[in-house]
Amino acid sequence: MASVSVKNKNAKSTKALKTKYSKKQYLKWYEDMLVMRKIEEKTGQLYIQQKFGGFCHLYIGQEAVVAGTASGCEPGDKHITAYRDHAHPIALGVHPKEMMAELYGKTNGMTKGKGGSMHMFKKEVNLMGGHGIVGAQIPMGAGIAFAEKYKKTGNVCFTSFGDGAARQGALHETFNMAMKWMLPCVFIIENNNYAMGTSVERTTNVMDLEEIGRSYRMPSKAVDGMSVEAVHEAIMEAAALARNGGGPSLLDIRTYRYKGHSMSDPQKYRTKQEVEDYKNEDPIEKVLETILKNKLATQNQIDKIQEKVKALVVESVEYAENGSAPASTALYEDVYSSDYPFIIE
Repeated sequence: MASVSVKNKNAKSTKALKTKYSKKQYLKWYEDMLVMRKIEEKTGQLYIQQKFGGFCHLYIGQEAVVAGTASGCEPGDKHITAYRDHAHPIALGVHPKEMMAELYGKTNGMTKGKGGSMHMFKKEVNLMGGHGIVGAQIPMGAGIAFAEKYKKTGNVCFTSFGDGAARQGALHETFNMAMKWMLPCVFIIENNNYAMGTSVERTTNVMDLEEIGRSYRMPSKAVDGMSVEAVHEAIMEAAALARNGGGPSLLDIRTYRYKGHSMSDPQKYRTKQEVEDYKNEDPIEKVLETILKNKLATQNQIDKIQEKVKALVVESVEYAENGSAPASTALYEDVYSSDYPFIIE
């Protein structure tokens, strides 16, 4: 498949855009992605204020990837990802306040404050975790898919990782087994072009990362990750293949992060102009343009959504601020299926 590139659009058309999906779907995409964006912007501010510590990786710019994945999956499907994972629970239906409380390390967080920024997990929405070890979730995702196939659930596992993790040796072992066993797994490269500060072109002779899948005869394609419609369609296609016994797929979803790799990233490896060019392809603005030009909502309705999102951010921060820190005894909880037998009072 030909390479998918993101083009700089300096002038926007005034013509009505053709809509592929319902008014309800576009409004949901817009609101969900706006929540992700505003929550992440606030997260960055709170991190600078030292409200919580550790590493912090923002998802700003990449919202269409997880929004399109969430809209294209089924309720029973499983999801596993890397450490840039704040948006994933929100896309899957977790209230942002639970995610924010988890960032704060509070007991009212998603995993009782024990996961933090890099390890979001929520069994109820089938989010099988964000993972801090680069590429660790790739074989784990295949294992989840193996279990789904073994139990004949008809579910699919969406396994997300970055372009940097695509360099891990475990990926090749996983791809080989996934194809050999025809596992119902959709492998998603959230390709933002930089592994921390190292560009794709500096790490490989194969710039089109979907070619990695093709080397295992795995159905693979490049996807415009700045278009939520394109992501949704690719996810639907790959998931249908997996559910029907066609095995795994690889989606090279080409996106862009507007912020650094982490909060400590000085971003000297790219120009300000490059970032501005990609901001002209902002996936949230694209959806908003489609909504307004096709009169799916009025400006007043959009204003109300924006006010709702602002209030949600405030509510989430207050919820996190008012939460309690875990007691020291919580260190021994949620480790074993039964009480830890070696504690001496």
